[in-house]
Amino acid sequence: MFFLQATDTTPSTGISPLMFLGTLGMLMLAIGIVGFVIYHQRKVIRYNHELKRLEEEKQQILLNASIRFQEEERNRIAADLHDDAGPLLATARLYLNENLVNQEKSQQLQSIYSAKQIIDEAILLIRNISHSLMPPTLKNFGLESATTDLFQKISGSGSLNASARFHDYRVRLKVEQELLVFRIIQELVNNIMKHSNAGFIHLTQNNSGNKMYFRVHHDGTGIVQTEFEKLNHSALGLGLKNIASRIRVLNGRIFFEIDPSHTYFKITLEIPRETSL
Repeated sequence: MFFLQATDTTPSTGISPLMFLGTLGMLMLAIGIVGFVIYHQRKVIRYNHELKRLEEEKQQILLNASIRFQEEERNRIAADLHDDAGPLLATARLYLNENLVNQEKSQQLQSIYSAKQIIDEAILLIRNISHSLMPPTLKNFGLESATTDLFQKISGSGSLNASARFHDYRVRLKVEQELLVFRIIQELVNNIMKHSNAGFIHLTQNNSGNKMYFRVHHDGTGIVQTEFEKLNHSALGLGLKNIASRIRVLNGRIFFEIDPSHTYFKITLEIPRETSL
C-alpha cells in the first residue's frame, strides 16, 4: 500500500515585514509629496496675494499722488485767479462804474484808458495761467519744439550746459501723450537743476521697434532705480510720484541708472509708440 503525502499548493496570504515596510514607506512618501505640493501651492497663493496687495498699495499711492498733484494745480490756478485776476477786474470795474457817464469827457477818456490797461494786464495774467496748463509751443509745434525750446532757455540762462536732440520723431504722439511726456521731462529737469548741482544735462530721443525712448544724461548727483522705487513707496518725493503716475497713464516705464564709469547719471523713459489714453 502506498501512502501519498499531500502537498499544500495554496499561496500564502501573509505579508512579509519587508513588503509591509516598503508599502508603508511608499505611502508616507506619497503623503509627503502631496503635502509638499499643497504647502507649495498655498505658499504661491500667499505670495501672489501679497504681490497683489503691494501692487494695489502702489497704485493707490500713485493715484493719491496724481490726485494731490491735480488738486495742487487747481488750488494754484484758483489762487492766481482770486489773488491777481480778481482784484484787477474789480479795479477795472471801478473805473467803468455808472458815474462814468456823468464825468467830464477828458475824465471819461482817462477812466476808460486806465480800465483798458488793467484789463490788458488781466488778459496777460490769464494767458500766462493757460500757458502753464498747455505751453503754446507744445500746442502749436509739438513735443520736439517745446522740449528744444525748454533746453535752449536753460542753456541761455548760463546756469548749466543743456541740449536736446530728437533723432527719430517723424510721427508725433497724440497731444495728450505729448503733454504727459513734456511734463515728465520738465519734472526731471527741475529736479536735476534743484538737487543735482549738474554742469550739463543732455536729452536724446530715438525709436526702437514699437518703443520710443527719451534719455536724460547729467553729471550731477542723482539716484538709481532702487532709490526711485523706495521714494515712490514713501511719503516723500511727490515730484517722483507725479512722474510715476504720468508714466502709468502712458503705459510706459522709467529707469534711473549710473554709468559704469560713475561720471554721469542716465534716466530712460520708455513708452509705447501706439498708446491709447
